[in-house]
Amino acid sequence: MRVDNERLAAPQVLGYHEYVDRPISRGPRVAFFGGSFDPPHLGHIAVALAAQQALALDTVLFAPVGAQPLKPQGSAVSYAHRLAMTRLAISAHPGFAVSLADAPKPSAGPNYTVETLLRLRAELPSEGTLFCLMGADSFAALRHWHRAAEIPFIAQLIVASRPGQQLNDLSFALPDGLKTTAQPDSIETHSGIELQRYLLSNCESNQTPFYLLPGLQIDISASDIREQISGGFEAKTREREFLPVPVSEYILAHGLYHSFAAT
Repeated sequence: MRVDNERLAAPQVLGYHEYVDRPISRGPRVAFFGGSFDPPHLGHIAVALAAQQALALDTVLFAPVGAQPLKPQGSAVSYAHRLAMTRLAISAHPGFAVSLADAPKPSAGPNYTVETLLRLRAELPSEGTLFCLMGADSFAALRHWHRAAEIPFIAQLIVASRPGQQLNDLSFALPDGLKTTAQPDSIETHSGIELQRYLLSNCESNQTPFYLLPGLQIDISASDIREQISGGFEAKTREREFLPVPVSEYILAHGLYHSFAAT
């Protein structure tokens, strides 16, 4: 798999990932944040920042996906455009990096999160900790993911709330064979961010932490942004304010999603 940037930090940890302008600790705490990023918006950035602060993450890996198994219709724009926009979206944030771990496969087959996480886990030193960061909408579909019951034991889950999606009952999304404590073991606040910690267990009585960020009310949707762009909204409208400036400029320059209307 090609690595675009030669200035790699800790290659044994970030072999698939681009340069991070921040030292990696001996026991790195790394979160995988996968998704279409079609386009990457300020909601993605806010979720990653909250997780980074709440769980003292060294690195958040933004990984645009090549082909999502549960979205056979594919993404609205190419992987190359989504990768370029993701680089721009995170460029101002130390500790964020672009990952190519979920790049399109030569076979054009689907990218399965469990396989990606197993590769990332193998890259980390034994004292490192791998997390899997996702929004409540992705968590709601978790039971339908390939080998879903294995995922929390490869990478500890961090789930960020979204407006209109209740997370007070986690059992509805958990894969068969997994259960969680009825109440969080602790409710903590880090840098003003509420963090709830549960324990997940499987049929073999193995346990792993599960983290919830319940206080995030980020009402930004990539699909809504795409719809507004295709309708030709003015460059200073509310929807464009949901995008990092370099991303909105990239969309305009390349005519993506039918472009913004000229002002």
